[in-house]
Amino acid sequence: MKLHLTGPSDKYLKETITITGSKSESNRSLLLAALYPAIRIENLSNSDDAQVMEKGLKITNGTVDIHHAGTAMRFLTGYFASQEGKEVVLTGSKRMTERPIKILVDALKSLGADISYVQDEGYPPINIKGKRIVKDKVSLPANVSSQYISSLLLIAPSLENGLQLELVGKITSVPYIKMTLGLLDEIGVKSSFEGNSIKVYPKANIVPTKLVVESDWSSASYFYSVCALSDVGSEITLSAYKKESLQGDSVLSKIYTSFGVETTYGENIITLKKTAKKVSAENEFDLANAPDIAQTIAVTCFGLGVGCHLTGLHTLKIKETDRLVALDTELSKLGATVSVTDKTLTLSTSIGIVTDIAIDTYNDHRMAMAFAPLAMRTTLYVNDAEVVSKSYPDFWNDLKQLHFTIREL
Repeated sequence: MKLHLTGPSDKYLKETITITGSKSESNRSLLLAALYPAIRIENLSNSDDAQVMEKGLKITNGTVDIHHAGTAMRFLTGYFASQEGKEVVLTGSKRMTERPIKILVDALKSLGADISYVQDEGYPPINIKGKRIVKDKVSLPANVSSQYISSLLLIAPSLENGLQLELVGKITSVPYIKMTLGLLDEIGVKSSFEGNSIKVYPKANIVPTKLVVESDWSSASYFYSVCALSDVGSEITLSAYKKESLQGDSVLSKIYTSFGVETTYGENIITLKKTAKKVSAENEFDLANAPDIAQTIAVTCFGLGVGCHLTGLHTLKIKETDRLVALDTELSKLGATVSVTDKTLTLSTSIGIVTDIAIDTYNDHRMAMAFAPLAMRTTLYVNDAEVVSKSYPDFWNDLKQLHFTIREL
């Protein structure tokens, strides 16, 4: 599906949007509910990834195909490894078979798990024979994807002796680790996180518990971008959000003050308001703890004609696509001057945007959504626009609420 996007004729916006539950929180909650049936979940994400995760958890034997869902691949690896009597082949899309899983597999095997590679060493598909795990100490490099770490932490309370996890080196994506530990705390699981050591205590049963999934801050990022590119005085209200969020991407509320967007908190809502016309010409952000908003920030800066230097992006190369290369390619088509390394992106200030460019999305939902707000400044096309269903199926309809004109070609 190819879409033609034109922004609202009136750039002074006053609208309210309700955003689906966080994909990150939903997938964690779903795994915990599979381990502890006393859990009830509300405001579950309607994303493809959450649906794939929910379906995968119900399979006991055979093939589990998670398509493009990286979170489900990592989380289900830990889950099935710890489920005695279950045997599955965990696989996914062609891109998924190119995304490494070895660090997590090695950690689980050191605990006694039975996992083997079906094709290439270190990559899916993998054959998992569930076993009772009694070992309780494991170590991982601290700078790996937090999903590897969370996969181990989520199954930890269900293990006979819990788990002590040592992280070697400098830890990245701390907020995602804290999100996992925060959810464990909500269901009554005791844990500690001191220095580079995380300990999760075993818990055989829990009391009936309701987990309410907060809406996705990554999804909110696209509306922060729209607001930054709108006229002064514009307001966009989003629900349902908490000031004390478990999600690392909630740092958006601080970052976007650099682009003239202020955030106010109400009861389960946030209101974004464009308060300043002039923004800094150069902007530097370390996104090691929130890499998923890098694409949005880079596009916002380009739309505003300002530069940025983004660091801490080493995990972007193993996402749905190599997001750094993809950003370089697509921003350059629009007239940007960009340079990337394996963990940074630098965008120079610019004075114009090439119009009527078709943005390629590379099977990556965030490429489609991050570039869409540019329609506030130019007309553009988005190829394979249906890819947004991975995390935010309602995205294009919600943009229409902001008076974007969106035509399917």
